[in-house]
Amino acid sequence: MYKYETHLHTAETSACASATGAEQARRYKAEGYDGIFITDHFFNSNTTVPRELSWDEKVMLYCKGYENAKAEGDRIGLKVFFGIEYTYQGADILVYGLDKQWLLAHRDCDRDFYQFYYDAKAEGALLIHAHPFREADYLREIKLLPKWVDGVEVYNSGNGKDVYNERAEWYAKQFGFRTTAGSDNHHLSVRSERLAGILSETEFNRPEDYAKAFFADKVKPLYPAERL
Repeated sequence: MYKYETHLHTAETSACASATGAEQARRYKAEGYDGIFITDHFFNSNTTVPRELSWDEKVMLYCKGYENAKAEGDRIGLKVFFGIEYTYQGADILVYGLDKQWLLAHRDCDRDFYQFYYDAKAEGALLIHAHPFREADYLREIKLLPKWVDGVEVYNSGNGKDVYNERAEWYAKQFGFRTTAGSDNHHLSVRSERLAGILSETEFNRPEDYAKAFFADKVKPLYPAERL
């Protein structure tokens, strides 16, 4: 089985993160992961990218965390893939299968989630609802989008209470969703026992390999050694 982190942030792009892309790559290589997906907060969330810049300038800055992680991953032998954490009215959606060129060609895609969904799915992207039942000061409501996602992140190491993950499990069962897990890691200080992700029967060499394995039921959540 191959081990991948599916929910990971970098200091270059996510304003709430302290670990750089290169640091995250070295950490996960040392932890025995086969690969990581960089899913920094998009323009409609807690990003370091100034909103007054042009679209092209914003995209270039947004990809820096991924690109730094990818360069280090190539050097040390770790697969690094591009992802997005797209926020819509309190719902955080992890998106896999897009890239910088796609973003450059889809200007202002941060403004309309439903159009983003159609365009992303046309590209073959995979959309996973991250921590759907998290409660926090920055979240004013719980918003569920069962017709607009492909699966549910049923374990998130960043959740403050175990019940948030339990409710995500319930939600996935109610709608028959396939499931994933992720660390939602922003910092190097996260203990090894808290790291999560997915296990895949097949190796990922391209971002689209994740979607293929996911829909073929060859992926399952990797729960941390230490649960909440």
